[in-house]
Formats: sequence, structure tokens, C-alpha cells
Amino acid sequence: MDFNQDHFSLFDLPRRFGLDSSELEQRYREMQKRVHPDRHAHLGDAEKRLAMQWSTQVNEAYRTLRRPLSRAEYLLQLAGIDVHQERAMPPEFLMQQMDWREAVEAASAAGDSATLEHLRQSIKREMTEEYKKIEAQIDVEQDCAGAAGRVRQLMFEEKLLDEVDDALAALEA
Repeated sequence: MDFNQDHFSLFDLPRRFGLDSSELEQRYREMQKRVHPDRHAHLGDAEKRLAMQWSTQVNEAYRTLRRPLSRAEYLLQLAGIDVHQERAMPPEFLMQQMDWREAVEAASAAGDSATLEHLRQSIKREMTEEYKKIEAQIDVEQDCAGAAGRVRQLMFEEKLLDEVDDALAALEA
């Protein structure tokens, strides 16, 4: 095995956004069976260290590829695009973010879990649509630069979704 191969090559998967999650899971489990440190406990220290490194590499690759946002970021990184660079966001997107944040704050302060759940579902629907567009941009159109803007937007939306989940959890506590 080669420590320099990308995560997709590690699992012998095509380098694309649209992945079959069950296939990824199956390949992850197969790799873990081969490299798990417990399987190499009877070997010398150098071999055990190597098994630990491989297990870590496999876990990292799986964590990256199983989550759509991190998979998109990784694909763009492989294409030489840093999505964390400061870029202007579309004003309409920023306005929507402000509206959602204000709604989350108001619903949270009012203890309105129904509104929070409605916001959660709205954000998730928006994110699902954005992921479909990212898949088309990366896998079909090969427009990584265009996909980078959407990935940046999804980073905001994922953070907002976490805030909604935290607000819901606080109300349930």
C-alpha cells in the first residue's frame, strides 16, 4: 500500500463526488480487516507501528469521504482549490443566512421547538439541493471553481444547522 495515494485510490473508488455510500462502507470494512492493529499484534514493533499508521490513514480517508461536505472539500483540494480562501458571498445568500439566524434566535428565545424543527427541515432541503448541484458541477461539468462557491455556502449552512440542533437540544434538556 502507498501512503501517498489519495483517499479515493485507497478504497479503489472513482474520484467523484457522487459515491455509493454502501460501497464506501464495504470497502472501508474490508480495509480495516486488513490493517487493523489488533490483527498485527503478534508482529514486531515496526510492523505494529505501520499497521497503526495504515489504520489511521484508512479511518481518516473514510471520515473524509463519507460526509458530503468534507468529500467536496477534498475533491476541490485535489483540484488545487482552497475553499477556505476569503471570497465574496452572493448578497442574496447572505440575506437568507441573516434571516435564518434571526429566526433561530427568536424561536430559541421563545422556546418554540416547532419553528426550530421547521427551520431545520428548510435548511436541510436547501443543502440537499446544493449537494445535487455540486455533484453535477464536479462530476459532470468538471466546474470545480463553480462548485467551490457552493461548498463555501454549504459550510455556512452546516454551521447554521448545528446551531439549530443545539437550540433544539437545549429546549429538550
